[in-house]
Amino acid sequence: MNVLEFAFLVLAGIGAGLSGSIAGLASLVSYPALLATGIPPVTANVTNTVALVLNAVGSVSASRPELRGQGRRVRPLLVAATLGGTTGAALLLLTPTEAFERIVPWLIAFASVAILVQRPPRELAAEAAGHARDPRWLPVGTFAVTIYGGYFGAAAGVLLLAMYLLTTGEKLPRSNAMKNLVLGVANGIAALAFVVLADVAWSAALPLAIGFFAGGRIGPRVVRRAPQAALRTLIAVAGLGLAVHLGVQAYT
Repeated sequence: MNVLEFAFLVLAGIGAGLSGSIAGLASLVSYPALLATGIPPVTANVTNTVALVLNAVGSVSASRPELRGQGRRVRPLLVAATLGGTTGAALLLLTPTEAFERIVPWLIAFASVAILVQRPPRELAAEAAGHARDPRWLPVGTFAVTIYGGYFGAAAGVLLLAMYLLTTGEKLPRSNAMKNLVLGVANGIAALAFVVLADVAWSAALPLAIGFFAGGRIGPRVVRRAPQAALRTLIAVAGLGLAVHLGVQAYT
């Protein structure tokens, strides 16, 4: 890891941390950055998940005002995230490398399409504003999404954010804070398993984690003010291009 690669991963981490804490898109920025430094796909995914822990630390610490008063709602979701992250990590560790390389282009394509077709967060929040209480199945939905988050994770935050906006009646900042906390737990559980049982490229994880923390700290402040449509569209289109590129590599 030379100085230029170190600086590149710090900058990639800042961009990924911002997009992750704003809209759950971190891995669509950071995973390609790790691949660009020559790290193999499975190792890049493991390293990315470990570094993402710092994104959660940054974004959750900056989201405390929005999380205030949500303790009872969040507790069962955190249990679901713990189970989901554990399941996703186990699936990754049990999946052959060749199979993972063939699955990843489809996951990235799915995540990118999900970003493009998702309705604006404010519309989702307005639709759910009349709900009196959270649906009982919300922890089950959280469990399902965090399995995906523990396995790969690109746009898992998008799916969680859409689900919380549709079902809780909360506005974007509070739903986004819930998403950051729940996804942070799922990533943390998966990261712990990877540190013990998988190969982590620590020389890449360190600069990426530094950037993640900085971006994660800034993100919640941005989400209180800035529109997201342009960022989401740009990352989604780039994600589709990456999916095609990786698909060609995996299937030819």
